[in-house]
Amino acid sequence: MITLVALVAVVARGNVWVYPADFCLRGAFASVMDSLSLDEPAPVAPDVAGDGVWLACIECGDAFAPFEGVRYTCDCGGLLEVRYADLPTFEDFEGRGVWRYAAALPFDVGVTLPEGDTPLHRVPDLEDELGVEALRVKHEGMNPTGAFKDRGMTVGVRVAQELDVGRLACASTGNTSAALSAYGARANMETLVLLPAGKVAAGKVAQASLHGARILEVDGNFDTCLDIVQDLAMAGDAYLLNSLNPFRLEGQKTIGLEILEGFRDDYGTFPDRIVLPVGNAGNTAALYKCFRELVQSGALEPSEVPTLTGVQAEGAAPMVEAVREGNDEVQRWEDVETRATAIRIGNPVNAPKALPGIRETGGTAVAVSDDEITTAQRDLAGEGVGVEPASAASLAGARKLRDDGVIGSDERVALLTTGHLLKDPDAAAAAGGDPEQVPGTTEGVRAHLED
Repeated sequence: MITLVALVAVVARGNVWVYPADFCLRGAFASVMDSLSLDEPAPVAPDVAGDGVWLACIECGDAFAPFEGVRYTCDCGGLLEVRYADLPTFEDFEGRGVWRYAAALPFDVGVTLPEGDTPLHRVPDLEDELGVEALRVKHEGMNPTGAFKDRGMTVGVRVAQELDVGRLACASTGNTSAALSAYGARANMETLVLLPAGKVAAGKVAQASLHGARILEVDGNFDTCLDIVQDLAMAGDAYLLNSLNPFRLEGQKTIGLEILEGFRDDYGTFPDRIVLPVGNAGNTAALYKCFRELVQSGALEPSEVPTLTGVQAEGAAPMVEAVREGNDEVQRWEDVETRATAIRIGNPVNAPKALPGIRETGGTAVAVSDDEITTAQRDLAGEGVGVEPASAASLAGARKLRDDGVIGSDERVALLTTGHLLKDPDAAAAAGGDPEQVPGTTEGVRAHLED
């Protein structure tokens, strides 16, 4: 039985995740902005730290031992963040993949397949079209299970081993379940995934099935799955590895480290801007944490921190609403819809971490239509980069911001694409061209080509 701390007090039925419905960024916004500011000094290890690692509340600052029981949130309801006494510089990294950055992570190595070391594609035609100094695509679809989630799972499942839990669990629309199933299998741990029946792409269900997860297709929507998995976690029946878990974001922050090193090696400088899709806002929060830690270690000047720019689908854009209206909170959208299913989220759990990141780096957020996403998916494929719809939102958003003059012609821009084309083959087929029927003879094929 898992010992669960501080979750019951912060569960709010119907919310995408388990911080209070009225928490968001409302009364806590000022204190969160202070604790997550770029000029915040490096933290000092509290007595509860283990080997220089601890959990800290981003709202009230309370500190907790990292591995003395399962804890997802603070007693006050605030989100937790993993903190370190010794923050590394670029000189401390060696090797390849996520665990090249072990000096910035809670362990020397995790449950690994391996993951990370994904390509930073050159896309010359799109670079010319946008008219920017440089445009690169960080393709996270090249991770072992085809999505960025693997970076979080290599750390999260290792934490589960440290806590000696018996069962891993998640609710998912596909990618999280695929990653958790693979890493659970690697660790020889029981894995349970809850999926909304009939709402998950077949390729993602197949991944979880083949990796041996126990798949429960729930008669209900994604929120119903979340309700049930929360109940299981509250009862100590499973270790939750959705993005509420602060250790998940530790693995995901290595995306930022790879982008920084890639631009430094190719251009002698860091990118001016990173444009990324936003669903639960975990990557936005993780990248900003990466940059803050590098500033605190002296490896990065505040002026060198890339501008974080989030992109959401028009039918699921609560972060965009908050940024554009200057709100101190993200208001839940009850009804969300987009063909970019990976970002079809109405109440992003990591908004309290991500909104300060966008604002502290001088960034913004933009909403794009499903048609703009599909066009971007086709155009990325035209450069040989195959991505699922949510990933293409980054290019669609960059186009819109370039047209509006927000992105300048002198900028070096990284687009983050989060999942592989084969994650959603039906969407890929719909976005592509139709097969042409031809006779079964060489002469017939030749005549068709010459027609």
